[in-house]
Amino acid sequence: MAKILNVFNKISFLRERYYKASSGKEALIKLIAEAEVAEQVYNSNAIENSKLTLEETEKILLQINLDRYISEREIFEAKNLARVVSYIDKKAKEQELTLGIILFLHKMLISNIRDDVAGRFRADNEYVRVGNHIAPNPKEVVERLEKMLAGYNAVSHENIIKRIAKLHLTFEHIHPFVDGNGRIGRVINNYLLIREGFVPVNIKFIDRKMYYEAFKEFDKKGMAAIMEEIVGKALTNSYHKRLAYLEGKKIIALADYAKNNKLSHSNLINKATRQTIEAFLEKNVWKIGV
Repeated sequence: MAKILNVFNKISFLRERYYKASSGKEALIKLIAEAEVAEQVYNSNAIENSKLTLEETEKILLQINLDRYISEREIFEAKNLARVVSYIDKKAKEQELTLGIILFLHKMLISNIRDDVAGRFRADNEYVRVGNHIAPNPKEVVERLEKMLAGYNAVSHENIIKRIAKLHLTFEHIHPFVDGNGRIGRVINNYLLIREGFVPVNIKFIDRKMYYEAFKEFDKKGMAAIMEEIVGKALTNSYHKRLAYLEGKKIIALADYAKNNKLSHSNLINKATRQTIEAFLEKNVWKIGV
């Protein structure tokens, strides 16, 4: 509990810095968001077993021909998720998250991939299993989602890390869709963060093992400690990245920073991973503003 509180206090400080640094820099903020879309898409799809690389994802979004055959599904998975990521950046500020919004986002995500299930919750005998977890009866989906949103809104005064972690675990436990649950769940996280005045997070593919451990912990013990750590680090990382740009720092690779300052690179990577230094991961490379 104390650990999460410390992270929350740190994020509150970074958030205040961000607001000060972002004044009058709307164009730069927009550029950062646009540049991040491909990374958001790559990581979220990779967590769901997509074999597309970050470079291939970028090429698809820029409509550049690839060097190997890519299935139509993989192309739509990248393009559709990019549309969703860009859409919520504006929409979240305008409208409260509702089941209707969730269904609309899902339709945008799954269209041309599985039109038979796009934009609707599981129905009739559409049961799904993730690992050893069998999702609840389709008849319970709407009621459980309504309860999830009501519970989230009822504790609006509480720590955002704990609220997002619990909601994400609950959403994935319900698994309301036949397909696209993980990607929509991560989109919802950012919808709520943006709506409440925080920056979006990018849960990285390199954290996939820990991410799935968080679901196991929730299913077996009803606890959210691992997911809270993931959300806290992702949010801190996101602020570190934006502040480096907004505060006009010179951005260099952490490896170069270590060399220039005669420091241990492995030690700095360890600190960056724990987010105890203001480093951030960009295009799979640890960087820092100096």
